[in-house]
Amino acid sequence: MNQPKPGPAALHLCGPEGPIAQAMSRPGPVFLPDSGIDFDHINSAFAIALHMHQPLIPAGGNDIRTAQVISNLRYMLEHPEIGDNHNAPAFRSCYKRMGEFIPQLLRAGKQPRVMLDYSGCLLYGLRQMGATDVLDALKTITCAPAYRRCLEWLGAAWGHPVAPSTPPQDYRLHVRAWQHEFAALFGVEALGRVRGFSPAEMALPNHPDVCYEFVQTLKDCGYRWLLVQEHTVEQVEDGGPVASPHVPHRLVARSSRGDALSITAIIKTQGSDAKLVAQMQPYYEALGLSRVKLAGRSIPPLVTQISDGENGGVMMNEFPPKYMQVMADASTGPTRAANVTEYLERLGIGADDFPAVQPVMQSRIWQRFEDGAGPEALAKIIAELEKEDRRFHVEGGSWTSNISWVRGYEQVLGPMQRASALLAEKALNQAAPCSDPRYQEALFYLLASETSCYRYWGHGIWTDYGRELSRRAIEALERES
Repeated sequence: MNQPKPGPAALHLCGPEGPIAQAMSRPGPVFLPDSGIDFDHINSAFAIALHMHQPLIPAGGNDIRTAQVISNLRYMLEHPEIGDNHNAPAFRSCYKRMGEFIPQLLRAGKQPRVMLDYSGCLLYGLRQMGATDVLDALKTITCAPAYRRCLEWLGAAWGHPVAPSTPPQDYRLHVRAWQHEFAALFGVEALGRVRGFSPAEMALPNHPDVCYEFVQTLKDCGYRWLLVQEHTVEQVEDGGPVASPHVPHRLVARSSRGDALSITAIIKTQGSDAKLVAQMQPYYEALGLSRVKLAGRSIPPLVTQISDGENGGVMMNEFPPKYMQVMADASTGPTRAANVTEYLERLGIGADDFPAVQPVMQSRIWQRFEDGAGPEALAKIIAELEKEDRRFHVEGGSWTSNISWVRGYEQVLGPMQRASALLAEKALNQAAPCSDPRYQEALFYLLASETSCYRYWGHGIWTDYGRELSRRAIEALERES
């Protein structure tokens, strides 16, 4: 049976890498010339990021095996009688509203700041459903010189996969696919201003080799820093919790083969994310902070939080008036709103001078591991530690410490892993051209199937969706060209 094509929207998952790489490697500051914040004379700063995501689901029809793959947002809008789907118009408004808030505040003489993290499949879904007003509003604040200093986009993985349990070669495909999606929507010049990365579910791999590949991917794709959750990292020097979460850190990734990489890490502090951002708690926390010493310099500490930008009553209803009020208050005075890259550019401190952190539980591994001993020796030590302490694991840490992104999802992971292996065998290892329609189709279905939603819910129709998308990827790859 011939399956329907992924949808009427063009796929921007891959293509010539030269322009993308050139944009991401652009030297020099991108926000500092237009910043307007006197970092030498403020006490503190704060940054907020809004995370937006909707999965793609095979629900554009009555039969899951033939249904068009559409945005879950579109499905909610078309079926308002089901569950909480009546919230769909509010969600859609949330995806657009920063394109309205920022111009409004600037017209009032204020200096707003916000960071945005939109998954690639959300951007694709908005294109597919014809939400041009949403995309046009975002494009205005992204590209127009009058507004763009106020907005920092964070890079993401296209399909919103969790890094700890996504095959590293697939995760790299997600990261590059998001860059192509973003560049197609907002332009290569705008992509060159994307310096930070926001991992889905704030999930950081703590298996040494997986973390090493994760950081390698981010650096190869041109990212300079990433957000990490406070309780997913530990200090390298003693394995203890982060002592100074409001200054930049350096995430160190070591592999079993003795290689090491590092990337700047910005700590997102613990707490109820949606409530903290909706009520603009980072501003009020920053009000109580004073300048600190780092690398021999006096710097303003930065309080950083990220939250779903649309999910929950507090974000839908309480955030807009509170954001407007706080941005007005923080446009002057000793505590200012600032985006992270703007902040890092102004500090002018090299990453080597930042305190070093590593993923949680790695200190216990390195106490026993001989540097460079290899994957087999690492696996043996991990098995010993798991046997000695049931709390020890290398499944990664995320925004919540009570969810495993591996255990309990075998029904979904099996088909995903088969599709992943087949893509590697039939396309990646054979260097299939990106222009090959079969490769594009398989890549689309695989990336869509690896979204965290299919693991987070882990049962019922969501499991069926994930398996069906994986099946379509496999079918595309097995189809004779």
